[in-house]
Amino acid sequence: DKSGIDQVELISRADIHENENAVHHLFTVVSSLDSLVVGETQIAGQFKDAYKFSQEKGYCCQKLSRVASFAFKCAGEVRNATSLGTGSVSVASTAVAKAREIFSGSSGVEALVIGAGEMSELAARHLLRYGFKVVLTSRNFKKAELLASTLDDDVRVEPYEKMKELLNSSRLLITATAAPYPIITKDMIESCGFERYWFDIALPRDIEEFEFEGIEIFAVDDLQGIVDENISLRAEQAKVAYSIVSKMTKEFYVWLKTLGVEPIVKTLHMKSKWIIDKKIENAIKKGFISRDESENISKLCQTVITEFLHHPTKELRNLSGESDFDDLIDNLKKLFDIKEESNTEFSNYKCGNLR
Repeated sequence: DKSGIDQVELISRADIHENENAVHHLFTVVSSLDSLVVGETQIAGQFKDAYKFSQEKGYCCQKLSRVASFAFKCAGEVRNATSLGTGSVSVASTAVAKAREIFSGSSGVEALVIGAGEMSELAARHLLRYGFKVVLTSRNFKKAELLASTLDDDVRVEPYEKMKELLNSSRLLITATAAPYPIITKDMIESCGFERYWFDIALPRDIEEFEFEGIEIFAVDDLQGIVDENISLRAEQAKVAYSIVSKMTKEFYVWLKTLGVEPIVKTLHMKSKWIIDKKIENAIKKGFISRDESENISKLCQTVITEFLHHPTKELRNLSGESDFDDLIDNLKKLFDIKEESNTEFSNYKCGNLR
């Protein structure tokens, strides 16, 4: 309404999930199974921030808070039962993972990234995430500056004309340009007093094929095997993860259905109290008991009712996971003439603070 977008067009472009599908989708997303990179743990943090924001604004009712709690629990179980949060699933992330192994940590290590395209950005983000400092260079200096502005304070942009100087002063290099020919050739290399590790993740190659003492070069073919192995492992792990999501979705709906028990039990207690009060008042009028005795008699009757309803209440909660539980609730309401809506459907619940 606010944006003036036609509702039919909006619905045609939206992914809409309702009821159990919505809960299953939420658990899948928070468990990072719906991410572009399966197992990416950042998504759980983003959901946590969104949930905290909603709580602070008063937008979360009991059931939304509970479904969020189940979502975090689900993500935790997936993380503990699988290895989806580990291993690399792209050539860029695999290159950075290999670099971390080589340098036994990454804090303060400077890495030269050549290029300002998608692969270079991905490599730079992975490097920064693990504590590397990044030096960025590209033929398109403005594009490199723009990329740097979206990344981090630990990114320095250098002119492409300084390429030779940068190559001979960088222990770690990742190159991923779209050049149709090698941009780094043997005649550009000078001897240095330290070991160098260069990762060429461009297709076609950015680094000319050569051997030079003190330089170890990793090409796409060297890294792809690790990527394929990790993807295959994640496919197997994902099956385990989805079974956990299904189990947690079922558990949430079992809890949700138990909420239908409480209004019925409460109504039965209220009806019992009304009958007790009515009968005690009649007994007083007819002289069967004195008004002084009425309070103790009322307490005794309430104790009897509480004990009488204890077992049925316990069984109702235990049966909440059964497929015919909703029918059982409807029959109980008819049997005891309970008019109050027990509100067992998740979609029918309205948050009092929603604006």
